Amino acid sequence: MIRSEIAFQKCISPDCGTAFGVSEVHVACPRCGDLLDVQYDWGRLPVPGRLQEFEQKWSHRHDPLSFSGVWRFHELLPFAPPEQVVTAGEGQTLLQQADGVATYVGVQPGRLFLQYEGMNPSGSFKDNGMSAAFTHARHVGAQRAACASTGNTSASLAMYCAVTRLMKAVIFIGSGKIAYGKLSQALEYGALTVQIAGDFDDAMVRVQEVSRDLGIYLVNSVNPFRLEGQKTIMYRVLESLRWEVPDWIVVPGGNLGNSSAFGKAFSELHCLGLIDRVPRLAVINAGGADTLYQLHQVRGVRWQGGRGDMAAVDEYYASLDREHKKASTIASAIEINRPVNLRKCLRALDCCDGVVRQVSDQEILDAKAQVGAGGIGCEPASAASVAGARLLAAEGVIRPGERVVCILTGHQLKDPTATVAYHSGDQQKFDEVLGSRGIRCASFANRAIAVPNELDQIIHAIESHS
Repeated sequence: MIRSEIAFQKCISPDCGTAFGVSEVHVACPRCGDLLDVQYDWGRLPVPGRLQEFEQKWSHRHDPLSFSGVWRFHELLPFAPPEQVVTAGEGQTLLQQADGVATYVGVQPGRLFLQYEGMNPSGSFKDNGMSAAFTHARHVGAQRAACASTGNTSASLAMYCAVTRLMKAVIFIGSGKIAYGKLSQALEYGALTVQIAGDFDDAMVRVQEVSRDLGIYLVNSVNPFRLEGQKTIMYRVLESLRWEVPDWIVVPGGNLGNSSAFGKAFSELHCLGLIDRVPRLAVINAGGADTLYQLHQVRGVRWQGGRGDMAAVDEYYASLDREHKKASTIASAIEINRPVNLRKCLRALDCCDGVVRQVSDQEILDAKAQVGAGGIGCEPASAASVAGARLLAAEGVIRPGERVVCILTGHQLKDPTATVAYHSGDQQKFDEVLGSRGIRCASFANRAIAVPNELDQIIHAIESHS
């Protein structure tokens, strides 16, 4: 009987709630079509009495599970036995206190932190979830794995396939909707890359159809096991803060996998008595891909125990079709109009007393420059979290003395074109490279200095700019 298992999958719909075994492969409930969760019978599991006990694993770095920043917390995602775990050393990430960024955002020094997921093996947060998805894929004996991607998911999938040699990667990308830094990874790691005429949302539809028809294991974040791995980003944040819960977690919103996973992580930790409160959650859309903002903030769609107004969601999607509106933002990693984890994100916002905002491409690139000036580079989508925190601080929603953690989802070199164009100071070149989006490249530009090849003039240029 499914419910006798310590780990199982369960439909999130309160009107369904059908349970399935961990050995089954589903990306949606076969009964009602809603999303699935991975759930646990915590009463039968050896969960540590205090989160501090996880620190003991740092002394066993020779053990691949203890070395992994995902599987170090195996007791909090115990859907597979340790011998089936797939790891590539993911999760060796950094939480940096960023006082310069704090000043820019509008909070007190010592109160803003950047969780930098660009230190993962493939350069983005995706490795946390991919490790968990690959572990489940190995458990069910998958031979091929597929995804639709704006870049980071494809890079992570291709890397895990290449490192583990467990299966072959099939990647769907839209036409012209992927940064070269990310595409280069998928190609270099040997993945079969299929570029279709359309955007990410189109690719997402097709990859689900192909995976179903060919029996390929789908690793997009509609896969509930992906989100189990992404929960661990929050465990590492807590670990870095000496297990003290921050006041705010601010995260970019694209397909809404991270926000969904974070809400699940804090809900479980609170239910287990391992934390005494949950932080507030802020999900930040790019202005050109602001579905969550339009639904949550403008139309008032809420979780409501799983019975929120999905008719409003359907009508909004229908309006996108009528207007032929495609997502368009410099932050390609969150350039998504139909987030597959919308309902789980609504649940997370409910659990964490969350808010949703949208920021412009200009605000994203300016925030990105401020992050870079502090010594950690990030891709444009990452900087949406900092731009969003700044907006919330200006509104008085985030107070100056509150402790804020902004999630930086990907490495700067994922999209170097945007960085170089922004700092070049050449507005015409900027518009040519990135498209005329009404963005001024010079806000915080750090231009290169052109000088003749003459010693006196080189010295003069250096001294005049010191």
